[in-house]
Amino acid sequence: MSGSIFGHMEAALRGHLADLGDRARVDGDAEAARLARTELPRVVAALRALLDEHRPDRDGRCRTCRTRLLTRAPSPCRAYLTAHLCLLVTEETDETEDTDYREHLAG
Repeated sequence: MSGSIFGHMEAALRGHLADLGDRARVDGDAEAARLARTELPRVVAALRALLDEHRPDRDGRCRTCRTRLLTRAPSPCRAYLTAHLCLLVTEETDETEDTDYREHLAG
């Protein structure tokens, strides 16, 4: 799949996110603050757009995740579940577990 357009997009996105993470950890405080001001709103907008795409219907089910016309979509949606786990639940874990878990979800 690496030769497909999706493969190129995936590699570019993963590379961009890895670069942001590296720069946030390695650069000095002033550069990290500048990075946060410029990139954090873009990352938040991307996550909001993804979650909007997976917005639950009135029954709490995601129409995007439904695989067949007559089947019920999962609840909670995997996109919402993953975002919730990565952003809110993993705050309780240490840094190593958090990184390993996020890589598992992304992989």
